[in-house]
Amino acid sequence: MGWLRSLFEPKPKIKPSNMMAPPRIINEDGWTMIQCDDENAFNEWLDKDTEGLPFRLGEEPSLGSHLLIELFGCNGRTLEKDDTVGDAMVAAAAVSEATIVAECFKEFKPYGVSGAVIIQESHYTIHTWPEHGYAAVDLFYCGGTVKVRRAVELLKERFEPSRIKFLVVRRGTKSEVER
Repeated sequence: MGWLRSLFEPKPKIKPSNMMAPPRIINEDGWTMIQCDDENAFNEWLDKDTEGLPFRLGEEPSLGSHLLIELFGCNGRTLEKDDTVGDAMVAAAAVSEATIVAECFKEFKPYGVSGAVIIQESHYTIHTWPEHGYAAVDLFYCGGTVKVRRAVELLKERFEPSRIKFLVVRRGTKSEVER
């Protein structure tokens, strides 16, 4: 009977590969998050604002934006050494026109690098797992002068991921700060 029931159950919709899933905006308990698993859709969304991240209808103003980037399928060699990872992160900060204040990177044995670039506008951090071809990158910045799209493009060039996921968390939303 299970096969008969399966004939009448709704079939999952298959998204055509050429359709982009727009970023989802989630407003919950004073948090605003923008989540996107489609790199092209996220880039299109980013391109709507040349300075920082664009606010969409329904989002409240915030003091800063925290862009979390998951890089999968990276070239593991690019994630192994503190000088390679540090150079990429410093270059990402520079190309995004952030004001670099300090930097610190630490290579771990047998694998991985952790580090931060402190910028006047906040910070860029990274943690790598070269044995898995994975890097977790956080770009946290305040104000509208940082051109984060440029940082994302540079990191893609340097680490060569096969897949990327994005999550933006708006930090210091107006309603929470004024509460």
